[in-house]
Amino acid sequence: MTEPRLNALGQPIGPPVAGAFPVPMPPRDTMTGRYVALEPADPEAHAADLFAAYRDDREGRGWTYMPYGPFDEESAFAAWMAETCLGPDPMFFAARVDGQAVGLASYLRIAPQPATIEVGHIHLAPALKGTRAATEAMALMMDRAFGLGYRRYEWKCDALNAASRAAALRLGFAFEGIHRQVTHYKGRNRDTAWFSILDGEWPGVKAGFDAWLDDGNFDASGRQTRSLAACREAARG
Repeated sequence: MTEPRLNALGQPIGPPVAGAFPVPMPPRDTMTGRYVALEPADPEAHAADLFAAYRDDREGRGWTYMPYGPFDEESAFAAWMAETCLGPDPMFFAARVDGQAVGLASYLRIAPQPATIEVGHIHLAPALKGTRAATEAMALMMDRAFGLGYRRYEWKCDALNAASRAAALRLGFAFEGIHRQVTHYKGRNRDTAWFSILDGEWPGVKAGFDAWLDDGNFDASGRQTRSLAACREAARG
């Protein structure tokens, strides 16, 4: 273990931090990958597609851990988007695949001075879940944040949301613990599970994404040859 630095008083202090702060706010413009485009959320452009795509979730499981929804009418969903999805924080993006909007995600709790940022409000329609496009969407958002100089990229979810916790670990986040009674929604308590990726970890995480998303990692049926975790471990050496 590396010995901590000491100040003139003999007290341990953290390692030095280089860079110019505050870092920039993320731009509200499109992020384009091979399989998905993340467009600034726009009710006129995206509400109809998203409402239809979310309706494929017949039981409404995707809404259970959201503090809003489900929506029974497209007009109500579009109104929610107009009220919630057009500001700078949270900064929402719609995932478009093959011409259709099939999911939402946002940056939030954007803090340029300490250079921390969170990804959240992730709601993928059934058509997007488990696809290369879904993984690439998360990689694109991480890449933009770290490219702007953010030092810490966070993922938080209801501690009871097993699917979200598993997704965070698959994507390369480190579990940091549970904060109790952080908030409440839909008449129930929420303990929050915290995850993060740090800037020093990002090159290895990014190399794992690049290897996993490569066409050579998928067979003729579209099945992965190596898992994302395996690609990440191989990239780290």
